[in-house]
Amino acid sequence: MPVNVRGRSLLTLQDFSAEEIRYLLDLASELKMKKRSGLRGDLLAGKNIVLIFEKTSTRTRCAFEVAVNDEGGSVTFLTNSQMGKKESIEDTARVLGRFYDGIEFRGYEQETVEALAKYSGVPVWNGLTDLYHPTQVLADFMTAQEHLNKPLNHMKLVFVGDARNNVANSLMLTAAKMGMDYTALAPAELQPSAELLQTAEVLAQSSGSVITVTDDPVSGVKDADIIYTDVWVSMGEEDQYAQRIELLAPYQVTMEMLQHTGNPDVIFEHCLPAFHDLETTVAKDVLAKYGLREMEVTDEVFRSRHSVVFDEAENRMHTIKAIMVATAGSI
Repeated sequence: MPVNVRGRSLLTLQDFSAEEIRYLLDLASELKMKKRSGLRGDLLAGKNIVLIFEKTSTRTRCAFEVAVNDEGGSVTFLTNSQMGKKESIEDTARVLGRFYDGIEFRGYEQETVEALAKYSGVPVWNGLTDLYHPTQVLADFMTAQEHLNKPLNHMKLVFVGDARNNVANSLMLTAAKMGMDYTALAPAELQPSAELLQTAEVLAQSSGSVITVTDDPVSGVKDADIIYTDVWVSMGEEDQYAQRIELLAPYQVTMEMLQHTGNPDVIFEHCLPAFHDLETTVAKDVLAKYGLREMEVTDEVFRSRHSVVFDEAENRMHTIKAIMVATAGSI
């Protein structure tokens, strides 16, 4: 039967089957070709979308806004609502559901995006919470498919760094669902939670995925097709720089680490922003306080032929467009 996800919310990719995820990736590729051909669409014509942001954003906000505009919809960017202050999340959701055809939420608590979906009556999309980042992972997997001449279930992804953050959580669970081998390479303090690891292992039993957790930065990357990292300190954790630098310095992604994979065609992915140089105020502050010129990835790797980070960033737009079109559009 054809895949139909109309009316569905995307709160976590655990709620979607492997077939449905493949459908979203295929649709994203079609929409990417359509945009590159210069064709404007009408798959969101007459649709009104609201974007709720508690956390700052570059890629997520721009991807949603451009995606809606490309397909003929209208966007409201909402950062100063009364939600959670003078008005409950439930009441806000019920109001927004009367105005809008879809709601995006980027913020802290997973419970907030779940409440919006429960009470609004329209599709709700998780643009990032402290627990999950599903729209990012769709872009990551789309980019891997574009650059690696093999299906997802023949790939091995190694996440290096804070392997219990939202991106790593979503990568591990989605890899397990799609049959992709996944390694969490991190110090013991920053490895996946036992609960999420158990969930991933159950999914892996059905898909054939192999889930590995290790703290060895040499053997841990062997045979990787994708080396993935993220910032060492996530939003809301800015007081932990000293601790994270001490824990994660051995896990910086370097050309030597890529060589340890034994794969000359390994690709490097990062959800961005990345601290690979000194061209930001945060990086300059870290240099002054801790003497580091680069953090989670070296500038050499970031600018190398292995790096696909800007294709990955572009694909945020195409995969987000696919999610909205499939769940709230005319397709």
